[in-house]
Amino acid sequence: MSTRTGPAVPLQVVWDDSMLAYDFGGQHPMNPERLHLTARLARDCGLLELDGVSVAAPSIASVDDLASVHDADYISAVRRVSSNPDQADAAHGLGTEDNPAFAGMHEASARLAGGSIGAAEAIMAGTVVRAVNFGGGMHHAARARASGFCIYNDAAASVQRLLDRGAQRVLYVDVDAHHGDGTQSIFWDDRRVMTISLHETGMSLFPGTGFANETGGPGAEGYAVNVALPTIAGDSAVLRAFHAVVPQLAEAFAPDAIVSQHGCDSHLEDPLTNLRVSVDAQHALMLGVRDLADRLCGGRWIATGGGGYALASVVPRSWSLLVAVAAGSPLGPRTPVPAAWRHYVLERHGIDAPELMGDGADTWWRSWEIGYDPNDDLDRTVMATRKAVFPLHGLDPWFD
Repeated sequence: MSTRTGPAVPLQVVWDDSMLAYDFGGQHPMNPERLHLTARLARDCGLLELDGVSVAAPSIASVDDLASVHDADYISAVRRVSSNPDQADAAHGLGTEDNPAFAGMHEASARLAGGSIGAAEAIMAGTVVRAVNFGGGMHHAARARASGFCIYNDAAASVQRLLDRGAQRVLYVDVDAHHGDGTQSIFWDDRRVMTISLHETGMSLFPGTGFANETGGPGAEGYAVNVALPTIAGDSAVLRAFHAVVPQLAEAFAPDAIVSQHGCDSHLEDPLTNLRVSVDAQHALMLGVRDLADRLCGGRWIATGGGGYALASVVPRSWSLLVAVAAGSPLGPRTPVPAAWRHYVLERHGIDAPELMGDGADTWWRSWEIGYDPNDDLDRTVMATRKAVFPLHGLDPWFD
């Protein structure tokens, strides 16, 4: 269905059915079926057969790989619970309602991490320019604790591997509806990494963090950036916030590579969040990150998935578009969803899937250059972020 209009951009898509083993059980929101349906839709759209696109099965990250971002005691705890799921370890966030223990948890989690680490290796080796691991994005996992459905933080591990292989500065951009707290905490004191998270305010959503005054540890002030979006933001607000904060800081930071987390739980149909964002706006954010990578760091970009719990109607469309954006394919929100895939979803889940890859939404947004409105909730939170961080990078919070 999809055809390329320009030269091939070497892209690695991390996928293998073994990734479906990351499974907390049938009643848990993090249903691996969303990954299965995404891979099937991407293939049905012809994205995995495009010139320059390779599909790589992830390896299981070694203990040493994981120890680059996680404490040894925590890794041991995961392995222990993985072997005996009946022995919960609440101190490490294992065996809880959010993170139920299951047999093989260590291997399943380490495989997701191995996918993102392998993508970083490939990019730094020069064999690919971009990579997508839609099964990754486990951004709540902290150095010594599981949280929010996340056991090992693959995104942080990929950032660390980029640094270990020679990158001097890595930009991490997180547009999941939830604050990217785990990744932020891992690099809290590291000036080589700038973490930017745009998320629903912690006043109304887990994990209750991610406010403008969270700016980084001693010596790294200004390298943690947070935009706490109003609870019900919508497309234009999210896009206005992104373009009022991310490009300016990215240019000042001058990264060698970008890692981004594209949790699609911001969608208006998602059962766990409130932001009311369309797939069309999510696609626009993907384009924004890709353009920054092309402009600032030779295209070097690792994109991951993350949250997203409308497993058939939203997640596969959003993350297939992520693959399309990374591949340079013209497939977009107005592209029809393949009839064969829609039939498969109807037969498998009894769900009448959307006919288009997008939602037909208007993604117009008001540029920050038009001015700051102190009576607007979105503008106030954006200005709080700009005031907290921009001067630390020589930028004027009032003007672009």
